[in-house]
Amino acid sequence: MTALSESDALDLLRNGRMEIEGRLAEASNTTLRAILELDGVSARCVYKPIRGERPLWDFPDGTLAGREVSAYLVAQATGWSCVPPTVLRERGPLGPGACQLWIDEPTDGEPLLGFVPPDELPSGWHRIMRAHDEDGTPYVLAHADDPRLSRLAVFDAVVNNADRKGGHILSTVDGGVRGVDHGVCFNVEPKLRTILWGWIDEPLPNDTVEVLSKLRAELLGALGNALAEHLTVTEVDQVGARIDALLTSGRFPAPSEDWPAVPWPPV
Repeated sequence: MTALSESDALDLLRNGRMEIEGRLAEASNTTLRAILELDGVSARCVYKPIRGERPLWDFPDGTLAGREVSAYLVAQATGWSCVPPTVLRERGPLGPGACQLWIDEPTDGEPLLGFVPPDELPSGWHRIMRAHDEDGTPYVLAHADDPRLSRLAVFDAVVNNADRKGGHILSTVDGGVRGVDHGVCFNVEPKLRTILWGWIDEPLPNDTVEVLSKLRAELLGALGNALAEHLTVTEVDQVGARIDALLTSGRFPAPSEDWPAVPWPPV
C-alpha cells in the first residue's frame, strides 16, 4: 500500500470506501481493522464505531471516539507527529466512529520497552517496576531513554492519558514512534497512568518547553476551537491547566498518590 501524506491520509480516512477485515479481539471496545480505498489509493485503518463503545463510570457515554480525534489534534499541534492520522468518520458499516491510519511496525527494529531479565537490561534503560513470571523468575518493566518516548510522556501528561500501555506505543518504518488508543484521555480529574515514568522530576528539554508554550497559545485559538467540537469547555480548559503546570514546574510529571500510576496490564 502506498505511503500517504498527512492530508491524503485524512481524506482517505474520511471518504474512502471501507471494507472490514476483522476485529481486534483483545480490545475492550469494538475495534475493527479495515481497508479503505479512494481514487485508486488504499490503506488499512482502525475503525472504532461509537455504538461499540463500552460504558465507563468516569467518561460520558459515546465520547471516546471524539477523544481519539482530540488526541490527534493536540499531537499535530505539537509538531511531534506522535499520533497517527485520526478522524471522526461520519459514515461506516457500524455508523459514526473514530477512524485511524493503521501503523505497520518494522520487523527488525530495536525494542524500546518491555519486560526483561534484570541482568539483561539494556544500557541506559529506565526501570519502571519489578515483576515475576508464573515460575518466579524475576523481570523488570523498563523502557529506553529515548527522546521519542520522552516526548510521548509529555504528550500523555498534556492529554491526561489514563491508559498508556506498552502495546499502545508503536514504532514506524520511517523511524518514528506513534501512540495509539487515546479514548480515555482528557478527563478533568488527574488520571495519568503510563509506563513512561523514566524521567520523573527531570528538567524538561528546552525544545519541549518551546513546544508547550506554543501549544498553550494555540489552545486559545484554532486548536481550542477544534477541541471544543469533541470535548466540554471544562475539559478544554483543563488541557491548558495541565500545560501551565508543566511550564511552571519545568519538569517531567511525577505519579499521583491518588491514582494507580501504571495501567494493567502494563504491556
